Amino acid sequence: MPDSPGYELPLLLFGGFRTLIDRLHARLATEGHPDMRPAHGFAMQAIGVRGATASEIGRRLGVSKQAAGKTVDRLLALGYAERADDPADARRKLVHLTQRGYDALARSAAGFDELRAEWCAALGTDRVRALEADLRNVVPEETAFRLDATSWLGGA
Repeated sequence: MPDSPGYELPLLLFGGFRTLIDRLHARLATEGHPDMRPAHGFAMQAIGVRGATASEIGRRLGVSKQAAGKTVDRLLALGYAERADDPADARRKLVHLTQRGYDALARSAAGFDELRAEWCAALGTDRVRALEADLRNVVPEETAFRLDATSWLGGA
């Protein structure tokens, strides 16, 4: 069997990523999060458990403070996040996840576990583990879990 052209590898990897994300969001919509979008998940991960300022969120996502602020405003409107004074510096506003935000993240984690299990059922657990190990070998550690995909896929 001849080798595939080089351009197919990134397209297949992106297609796998897109398939997982689209299926996850279809599931989230049925579980009470119909307005949740992939950019929201990236932003909620950037907010983290300690909270973050809009500038910090922008840096973590690789987008401008204004783009991060727009996404944060949407998260606030949807009830996934809230703003509060920073106890260490009254001039700063921190964005924190609400219980609804934590619920969406918990449901996302469970959904990804189920999607991975489906891939294991289709491909075999050993092949999925091998794929994950192979990707860990070729993806530099410092970029493996970067959140700034929006900086090259489009705005947050």
